[in-house]
Amino acid sequence: MLDRERQLFAYEITFHREPGDEQNLLQGVLSTITDGALTRLVRGNRTFLNLPAELLPEDSDILLHQPRLGLLLQPHVADDPQLMKRLQLMSQRGCQFVLDLADLDHNGSLSLETLLQTVQFVRLDASGLSPETLQERCEQLHARGISVIAGQVNDHPTYERCLELPFQAIQGRYLLIPQPVAVPVLAANRLSMLRLMRTLQESNPGPVELGDIIRNDAVLSFKLLSCVNSAYFALPRQLKSVQQAAIFFGVTRMRNWIDTMSLCSMDDRPPELLRAALIRAHMCEKLAASVPNGQPETAFTVGLFSLLDTLMCAPMSFLLTHLRLVPEISDALTGRGGQFGSLLDQIRAWETGKLNSQQVRPQVIQKMAGIYLEATQWADQVYASANVTPAN
Repeated sequence: MLDRERQLFAYEITFHREPGDEQNLLQGVLSTITDGALTRLVRGNRTFLNLPAELLPEDSDILLHQPRLGLLLQPHVADDPQLMKRLQLMSQRGCQFVLDLADLDHNGSLSLETLLQTVQFVRLDASGLSPETLQERCEQLHARGISVIAGQVNDHPTYERCLELPFQAIQGRYLLIPQPVAVPVLAANRLSMLRLMRTLQESNPGPVELGDIIRNDAVLSFKLLSCVNSAYFALPRQLKSVQQAAIFFGVTRMRNWIDTMSLCSMDDRPPELLRAALIRAHMCEKLAASVPNGQPETAFTVGLFSLLDTLMCAPMSFLLTHLRLVPEISDALTGRGGQFGSLLDQIRAWETGKLNSQQVRPQVIQKMAGIYLEATQWADQVYASANVTPAN
C-alpha cells in the first residue's frame, strides 16, 4: 500500500494455507512474529496480516507487543459476539485493523456499524465499484474520521481516479504496469543509462575494460564498491576498484550489478518499484541456478529488466531498440516465452498469490518462499548501498 506520494504506507502479508491446516498456519504465523522473521521481511514498517480473525488465540498479547503489526478483517467477523469483544479490547489497547469492505454496502447493518467503530482503516474495491459509488463511500467514511484505502487498483485510469478522492493509501498491481504513452520520450539521463547498459551488453568487456567504462562516473563506482564491500557479502578483504571486483566476482556478475546500481539511481521512481525489480532479479537468478544449464546470470538480467518499461515510462519494444539484448532475454521481456519467460511467469504468479497446491507441489511453494525471503534481504542491502551518498 502506497500513499499519495507513492511512498510506502503499509504492507499486507498473505499466508499460504491448505484446507484443514489452520492450526499449523497459526503456529507458523506466531513463530515468524516471535523470532523476528516477519519484522525483518517488512523492515519494521507498518504491516497488516491477512489472517482469519477466527484463528486469533485467546491471548493475543503477541500482537499488542508489536505496534507496527495489525490485522486485516473481513465483514463477517461482526456477526461473532465473542470475537468482536476480543477485537474491541485489542483495538482499545492499540492494535490497528483494516476492514476489507470491498464492494459491500455498510449502511443498515448494526453489527457492521459496531465493527466500523472498532477499526481505524477501511479498504474499498476501486475496480469493483462504479466511480460514483466509490466516491460516495470514500467521502462518507472519510467524513466520519476513518482512513480509507483503495484496493484492487490494477490500472492507471483507476489510479488517477483514486488520486482525486481522499484515500490515505492505494494498493494494487498498477505500480508494476507501465503507463501508456502516445510518444515515448526519454530524458538525457535515461538515454545515458541505456547507452551504458547497451555498452555492457554488446562489448563483452573484461575486468580492465569494465573499469574503464564506468571510470568517469565516480558516483556509480562509489556505490558499486560500497555494495560489494558491505557486511552482507563478508569479503575476506576490501576491494578497492571495479577492476578488482570484476576479477573477484566475475565480469558477468559485475555487469549485472552495474545495471542494478544504475537503475537504483532513479530517485524519481517509487522505491517499492525499484525493490520489486531487485527482488525479481534475485529470484530469477536463484531459480535458474537450481536447474541444469539455467544460466543464472542471464536470468538475473531478465528479472532486473522485466520492469524496465515501468521504470522508464516507455514501451518495452522501444527500450529494446536501444539495448540490443540477446534474443533469449528479449523474448522473455516481450512475452514470447522461452526458458527465461517461464521463470518470469512463475515469479509473477508468486507475486499475485496464484501459486497453490493445485498447480504446483508444496515443495515448490516452500522453495519459492525461501528464495523470496532471501531476495528481499538482498534487495534491501543493495538498495541501501545504492543510496549511500559519497563524502565530500
